[in-house]
Amino acid sequence: MSTLPSDSTLTDTGLAASGQGRILLIACGALAREILTVKQANGWDHMDLTCLPAILHNHPEKITDAVRATVAKHRAGYATIFVVYGDCGTGGQLQSACDEMGVEMMPGPHCYAFFEGTAGFIDRAETEFSAFYLTDFLVRQFDAFVWRPLGLDRHPDLRDMYFAHYTKLVYQAQTDDPALTDLAKTCAQRLGLAFERRFTGYGDLGTTLEKVAKA
Repeated sequence: MSTLPSDSTLTDTGLAASGQGRILLIACGALAREILTVKQANGWDHMDLTCLPAILHNHPEKITDAVRATVAKHRAGYATIFVVYGDCGTGGQLQSACDEMGVEMMPGPHCYAFFEGTAGFIDRAETEFSAFYLTDFLVRQFDAFVWRPLGLDRHPDLRDMYFAHYTKLVYQAQTDDPALTDLAKTCAQRLGLAFERRFTGYGDLGTTLEKVAKA
């Protein structure tokens, strides 16, 4: 069985030796914990997971080539490969690559949308353009994926420039964890934003993976 990589980098742990009837999920490392939780809860033992580095979240121009390479590496070993990314800032390139390779991927612009439900997220987009979103993963990894990459550890005075057009931080909670909620509130305070918590659970991620598992 695949296990959660400690550094959210590519892992082949538990990948099947025989591809007959097996499914491989190629996912962003930021989704590993959630995918494994859903997979284990449903007993989908015919489904394996391999994750690309979560830090690609900050380098979307690298995502498409990384997915291409991973599909090529594992194609012969699986009956089905499914890419657990939204567009994620690739400007349609990832969808085009998946179409070319004959593999399916998550619909929607990014994980914030499919955790909350893509249709509803898009409907609210025009009234929530000033919201900054965090998931469970990004709350846990706030310093590594937000604070330090923006240089705010070295230049905290840049905060008001970066976030001048944001009004609130929306924490999309996948789990009901008071400690994570408190941490998310601290993140909002550090960014100088109002705080809102929404319990989303796994949203479209769970329902889509169920369809893939049962296809």
